[in-house]
Amino acid sequence: MSFDAMNTERPLRIKVIACEIFYRELCLCAARSTNIVDLQFLTQGLHDLKSANMSERVQREIDAVDPERYAAVALGFALCNNGIVGLGHARLPLIVPKSHDCIALFLGSRGEYDRYFGENPGTYYKTSGWIERDAENLEDVSSESTSPFGALRSFEKLVEKYGEENAQYVVSILGGLHNYSRMTYIRMPGVAPLPYDQDTRERAEKTGLVYDEKAGDFAWLQALTDGPWDADRFLVVPPGGRVEPSYDEQVLKAVVS
Repeated sequence: MSFDAMNTERPLRIKVIACEIFYRELCLCAARSTNIVDLQFLTQGLHDLKSANMSERVQREIDAVDPERYAAVALGFALCNNGIVGLGHARLPLIVPKSHDCIALFLGSRGEYDRYFGENPGTYYKTSGWIERDAENLEDVSSESTSPFGALRSFEKLVEKYGEENAQYVVSILGGLHNYSRMTYIRMPGVAPLPYDQDTRERAEKTGLVYDEKAGDFAWLQALTDGPWDADRFLVVPPGGRVEPSYDEQVLKAVVS
């Protein structure tokens, strides 16, 4: 299917390749979408890898998308510490949210994320996906980890091995939690009630952070599965192009060689 046809034919069959932290949310969006949406989820452990390693793994999945079957590839990733830089498909448009952080996608807009971040700097966010999903199926995450999140995810194991007081010390040093003062659980509307608010509260108490709760918004994620992909929220990379950071308010840009 041509790039121009993508803008006119409905419904479209699109392939969404996403971080598994969006599992519940994107499944719901796909069910509600007027498009035919095929979902593929990748381990959240990719966030613990160096940028080049993450992009290499995601590109491998993008390359496998059949251009005869799909009209476009959509990514359920933000810029994620440049982990999506260089990505593209040779024959299909690639749709990417213009966001530095995946948390903005849960909150529905960059504006709402900026507002909450401005009022609550130093916040560590939790969602159902961050709690339910892990990096156990990523073989080399330990050797290549550069993220503070891995240490927090292993907190319970550290408690079992070293005791709570020592575990708190290890997480605060290795996990970089001295940069955080608050832990916020994002509750998404329409998702089954889950006990994860209490789980987040307990994690906050164990690591000495203030607990908070924030209502999420499906607007941005639903638009990812639905289209049309407006230029304010999405980068549409033409076939043969590549994702690059724009270093301005647009966040991303497409480069065609």
